[in-house]
Formats: sequence, C-alpha cells, structure tokens
Amino acid sequence: LTDVKFGSKLERIEGGAFLDCPFLERITIPLKDGMITHDNIFAGCDNLKHVDLVQGEPLLTIAALQLEEWRNDMNEEIDSI
Repeated sequence: LTDVKFGSKLERIEGGAFLDCPFLERITIPLKDGMITHDNIFAGCDNLKHVDLVQGEPLLTIAALQLEEWRNDMNEEIDSI
C-alpha cells in the first residue's frame, strides 16, 4: 500500500488506521474539522512524504495532523521574511 485516496464522504480517520504502514508514501484526505482523531494514525509511516488535503479549512486539519516538524519549518521561514 503506497497511495491512498479518500473521497469527500469520509468523516474521520480513527487511531492506528495506518499504524506501521512503512510503504505508504501519499495520502489524499478531505479537509474537514475532526478528520484526524488520534496522534498515532500515521505512526510508523516512515515513508509518508505527501499528504494532499482537499477542500475545507486547511489550518484546522493541518494542525490536527500533528505535522510539528512541518509547522516549525514554516514558522522559521515566516520569521526569516
């Protein structure tokens, strides 16, 4: 399993859904508040490089994805401007 695409009818992804899925590289999910229910959904997905978020409010869902490293990098870029 390297690529997963969910349509707009998906309501949420539960904890551990992709736990230890080392070959997962890309996931496409709808951009909805409450989509991500736990911090460990992508734990062990060491090759996950692309998260495509489609429609909705991006900031709320990105925060929910717990992409702390990405947020830190973005904050550093913004601070350097």
